[in-house]
Amino acid sequence: MHFADFVAGSVGGACGVAVGYPLDTVKVRIQTQSKYRGVWHCIRSTCKNEGVNGFYKGMSMPVTTVSLSSSVVFGTYRNVLQCLRQRHGSPDAKPAKLDIFLSGLAGGVAQVSVMSPADIVKVRLQCQMVPYQGSSAEAPKPKYRGPIHCLLTIAREEGVLGLYKGAQALALRDGPSFATYFTTYNIICEQLSTPGQTQPEWKVVLLAGGLSGMCGWCIGTPMDLIKARLQMDWMGERRYRGFFHCITDSVRSEGPTVLFKGLTLNCIRAFPVNMAVFTMYEVVIRLLKPSA
Repeated sequence: MHFADFVAGSVGGACGVAVGYPLDTVKVRIQTQSKYRGVWHCIRSTCKNEGVNGFYKGMSMPVTTVSLSSSVVFGTYRNVLQCLRQRHGSPDAKPAKLDIFLSGLAGGVAQVSVMSPADIVKVRLQCQMVPYQGSSAEAPKPKYRGPIHCLLTIAREEGVLGLYKGAQALALRDGPSFATYFTTYNIICEQLSTPGQTQPEWKVVLLAGGLSGMCGWCIGTPMDLIKARLQMDWMGERRYRGFFHCITDSVRSEGPTVLFKGLTLNCIRAFPVNMAVFTMYEVVIRLLKPSA
């Protein structure tokens, strides 16, 4: 990955986190907290008890790790895709849809080693229910005082492997999700670009990115819910004995539709997030490579 692309992707990813984080907090809470009756109840309750800052709990960790995770995803995707292209006799040959799918799958799985510790910190801080009390001395003390303290506390109390709780579900979420994302993005760009056009117009890129993000979450939401529940299970009395038990227990107690809890929020969030990502990516690329 070129340096300019790495910087542009990092800035775009950070902006995407900032745009989508409030809805991500709401999504995580309704997936893991049964006390919320729906999206609007969760939003009203958060505003009342924690203020606007409650929607941004744990955001610093995803923002600071987005550069590395984006590098792993897109770097793995591009290298695997180039290797698969060589089957056709040239690394510059037009990739087959299956090659794009497999490269996206590899990129999504590869980032788990980087994303899992940051993701469990994000989820735990999002679900740490401490009422917004201003500077009151009587305010209850939160277990985690911030991202770094949360990271160190998990490692100390649950071991280093505790940072990778839910990693199996994370891999099963991100692998198929990124495979779907890259494949859908490529198809939409091809369909909306004129014949002979080497680069799609920016409107096409933004539309393709938004729609592809929504398609990716349609695939990834079931494992996203299982991941969040496994990550939260160690904060109190343990309910799940493992990955498969979490799936069967959730489906048995709440019905099969529980696996798609948060899907609407994920899809709503995906469109503006990906628009922000691609817009900032293009802006930074043009600043760093004005002749491109």
